[in-house]
Amino acid sequence: MTAEELKSSADSTVEDLEREGDIAADFLEELLDIADIDGDLDLDVRQGRAYVSVEAEGGSLSSLSAPDTVQALQELTRLAVQSRTGSFSRLILDIGGSRDARRRELEVLVDAAVAKLDDGASQASLPAMSSYERKLVHDIVSDRGLVSESYGEGADRHTVISRH
Repeated sequence: MTAEELKSSADSTVEDLEREGDIAADFLEELLDIADIDGDLDLDVRQGRAYVSVEAEGGSLSSLSAPDTVQALQELTRLAVQSRTGSFSRLILDIGGSRDARRRELEVLVDAAVAKLDDGASQASLPAMSSYERKLVHDIVSDRGLVSESYGEGADRHTVISRH
């Protein structure tokens, strides 16, 4: 593959992700209209994924920003994208800064696990979480110079942190 073909292939991937974001935004705008909730949508491509964030003034999104609700809406949005594109979507949905808030919560969990390691434990397990959250945990753990690995199946899949 020539450099030009490689560039074209990479551009097409970004274009595909931008299209996913556009489809997701249309779907979410309809949902927000049905729920009579005002929100501004922002579309981005981050780390090989379409990333859609919904923001609003004055806390009108508080009913939607609970982690389980965001996860459910993300899955519905992914299904809407998949039905239009015919391809699996790894889109990430953020509502009212919920993803940043969840990352801070995960950092606190990792810090507590590191404290257990500092107290002599050979490893520390975190609770079961989604694949996206486990990915965030792996990144946080790596940034702290430690090792993490996921274990278990389905809803029981969790992360274990160790020093080696």
